[in-house]
Amino acid sequence: MLRRFAKIVAIAGVLIAGTLACCRIGLRLLPEKYAVNAPIGHLLLGRGTEAAPVDELRRRIRVPDGFALSLYAAGIPNARVLRFAANGDLLVSAPRSGRVLLLERDANGDGRADAMHTILEGLDRPHGLDFHQGWLYVAEASAIRRVRYDTDGRRVAGPLERVVSGLPEGGNHWTRSIRFGPDGWMYVSVGSSCNVCEEKDRRRAVLLRFQPDGSGEEVFATGLRNSVGFDWQPASGDLYATDNGRDLLGDDIPPCELNHVVAGGFYGWPFAYGDRVPDPDFGPGHEREIAASIPPAHRFRAHNAPLGITFVRGENAPASLHGAALVALHGSWNRRTKDGYKVVSLHWAPDGRIEERDFATGFLDADGVIGRPVDVAEGPDGAFYVSDDFAGSIYRIAWVGSGVERADTAPMAAPAAIAAIAVHGLDPTERARATAQGRALYEAHACFRCHEAERADAGVIPVAIADLGRRYDVESLATYLAAPQPPMPLFPLQPTERRDLAMFLLSERAQ
Repeated sequence: MLRRFAKIVAIAGVLIAGTLACCRIGLRLLPEKYAVNAPIGHLLLGRGTEAAPVDELRRRIRVPDGFALSLYAAGIPNARVLRFAANGDLLVSAPRSGRVLLLERDANGDGRADAMHTILEGLDRPHGLDFHQGWLYVAEASAIRRVRYDTDGRRVAGPLERVVSGLPEGGNHWTRSIRFGPDGWMYVSVGSSCNVCEEKDRRRAVLLRFQPDGSGEEVFATGLRNSVGFDWQPASGDLYATDNGRDLLGDDIPPCELNHVVAGGFYGWPFAYGDRVPDPDFGPGHEREIAASIPPAHRFRAHNAPLGITFVRGENAPASLHGAALVALHGSWNRRTKDGYKVVSLHWAPDGRIEERDFATGFLDADGVIGRPVDVAEGPDGAFYVSDDFAGSIYRIAWVGSGVERADTAPMAAPAAIAAIAVHGLDPTERARATAQGRALYEAHACFRCHEAERADAGVIPVAIADLGRRYDVESLATYLAAPQPPMPLFPLQPTERRDLAMFLLSERAQ
């Protein structure tokens, strides 16, 4: 019963949002471990916001002395993983729209990308990206594909090849990350299907690896609930991966983790967290597995949601960052007081201890949330680039020299707002059919348990659905449902079903 209740409350998290007043009342009334306190933009179906105005970025975002932050690109909804091409162009994955975009390098020196265009589209929630031996690899929800990449022509060449099929998909953690290691193997992270459970598929909550052609699949490490980011320490060749701790245990437990990942290592989930602390739901009876688990190399604060990580490799980086790693903290949703929402640097001491320091802060303050960092990439120019899936932006953080306290944010025009036209003007017959089918799906998946006060499960503070038509049309809402913001689960719907459900929500539930 406890597990079922926890699952229901998790589903009630940042689902389709209601009015702000209702949301805020609900947040205050929920018990600590069931607190739902996501940014307003994500409460509004994960759409996020436009990039903050330049003057607000100047006022709020703080970087270390000697660095300057600028808005490199904007207008990229759900911007996630970053990878640089050899010529300095930056590729960005946008899973929700099924696209990979290319930002042309800043050749004219104005601090922003010279142009932006789509190089791949129609993909299945593309997330991870990497280059290897002339190929661009893309990690989709259930497959890995690759295509020849023409750096000079700034385009892909030839057909997309599927090198890995049948990765487990769906569930809470649908993103797949990919990176080639120094050993030439292709590493792929696959998160858990749930908040906490014993998985039936051995390829969930693991780090897999393959040969570049997709052969030789191995389960490299296990017990990693959701390791979105991983990278190899240049000096040692050691592999480190971020990991998101489970939810629904309270504001301050369990910690999120940085793990030193070794072949065959088991990192605790779902039986333990932190330094072999037994999970209250799944620890009993698994004492042997807990004793054999590997504790984290570093603990982040609970629910900070560490995602992308990159070790600093540039020779021109300031001495304070030599040997360090930068980590994007996406920020909490399951805490009464928000935490995270920043980029931090990790520094290894001679005795192996790791110190965490703030690097880019101000995405969260008393005025609210203006950004959620996802990934960090070091550019050929020595600057650091940060993706933000909340504001749909890419930030550039450049070293400008010691003695500079802080440089102003470089100007960049904000992207035009995308107007949302809901259901008006659609064919009446098609609208009636789709609405009826959408209503049936809404009932079949028991969405009312989280969204209707009169039918909500006991103990659940319902999140009302309202005002969606100001933010979504049918297609954009259907696109969101294909890759929802966690902890909303990914329901197994076909494209036509997602469109029907979107039609129903916009027609009847969002008034």
